[in-house]
Amino acid sequence: MENRTGDLLRYIAASPTAFHAVDSAAKLLRKAGFTELQEGESWTLEKGKGYFVTRNLSSLLAFRVPEGESVGFQLAAGHTDSPCYKIKEKGIVACGGKYGMLDTEMYGGAIAMSWLDRPLSVAGRLMVKDDQGVHPVLINIEEDTLVIPNLCIHQHRGVNNGVPLKGQTDMLPMYSLNGGKNIHSQAAEYAGVSPESVLASDLFVYNRMPGSVWGSEKEFISAPRLDDLECAYSAVMALIEAENVKNIAVSCLFDNEEVGSCTRQGADSSFLADTLTRIDRALGFTGEEHSRRLASSFMLSADNAHAAHPNHPETSDPVNRVWMNEGIVVKFSGNQKYTSDSVSASVFRSICEKAGVPTQTFFNHSDQAGGSTLGNLSGRHVSLTTVDIGLAQLAMHSSWETAGAKDAEWMVQGMRAFFETRLESRTDCVWTMN
Repeated sequence: MENRTGDLLRYIAASPTAFHAVDSAAKLLRKAGFTELQEGESWTLEKGKGYFVTRNLSSLLAFRVPEGESVGFQLAAGHTDSPCYKIKEKGIVACGGKYGMLDTEMYGGAIAMSWLDRPLSVAGRLMVKDDQGVHPVLINIEEDTLVIPNLCIHQHRGVNNGVPLKGQTDMLPMYSLNGGKNIHSQAAEYAGVSPESVLASDLFVYNRMPGSVWGSEKEFISAPRLDDLECAYSAVMALIEAENVKNIAVSCLFDNEEVGSCTRQGADSSFLADTLTRIDRALGFTGEEHSRRLASSFMLSADNAHAAHPNHPETSDPVNRVWMNEGIVVKFSGNQKYTSDSVSASVFRSICEKAGVPTQTFFNHSDQAGGSTLGNLSGRHVSLTTVDIGLAQLAMHSSWETAGAKDAEWMVQGMRAFFETRLESRTDCVWTMN
């Protein structure tokens, strides 16, 4: 478990944006022998081989075709994006003729105060013109570059009584003094391209603090972007490490979950449906056979869950609360904000029980509404039996989140056991597991 935790923290450190999370996953897949496909080219697939395809360089679908005959797809999905601050195109705001501040806006639902007084930097994507047109270049300024300074208590005596923070005034990062470099020019230089060649960019502020393992027995981890890179990493590693998959095993990494998934690369897009259809078509299945195969397909929608809070246990359901280091969380919601039901939960719990992987049950406090997840959004385009799962963590949407040091290994083991189990459903709500 120590090795797994270290690998997870290295993956997170290498993935300051969704683009980098996909790039890091692609490197792991290539090293494991997976072949990259392009959506704009024809696909030829072989049994026993692994493949992956990206969309927008920020979402990725990887899959393995079994040696034998498959009856459907088994999918594990996480997301690559995290709440943060995005730099606007004209990125510099002057203050008093001295300070250079970055003009930013919040991406997703970040806990604003958690971004104050921390070492920050900039990463993302540049679109660069060339002789044929344009091409992308990933950029990560791997040095402390920014700080969003707090207002001192002497000038704001009520600071500890709860302070509303405004994005356009309180949350602008300080970048330079006396007219330093333009951030877009610095990003271009760091990427090794001329500033004049950059036509547009997607640049984000990220927390530079390295992840750590801590606690009386090193039982906790803290890092940026645990939600949801912990599950995204687990889905990729489980696919790589699974042996003798029985059905087509798919790892799904979607972008833009934090802003509703309504993009061409989000879970609420055609990306998954397009890819599953193309896989079956390349393997020679008819449209009728594809529909039958979807009936025997199953998804793990993986996004972290709220652990019981040590200072505020009243925010959790009094009975269905979850704890760090006690295994994979199965999430339920009466209004189906989570996709889990008795059918999908029983199938997944059975697989975990056989594999020796602990599970626990989560419901939101009845006075607090939960958000939608990858499973029910992707289900608008390809309807699959789905269970919502995750790992227990604290401070979700903070720039610095905390989880259990053992749980990433539990998630990889559970997903791997899932990929190695042959699921089939020829009768509605009846599943066989071999």
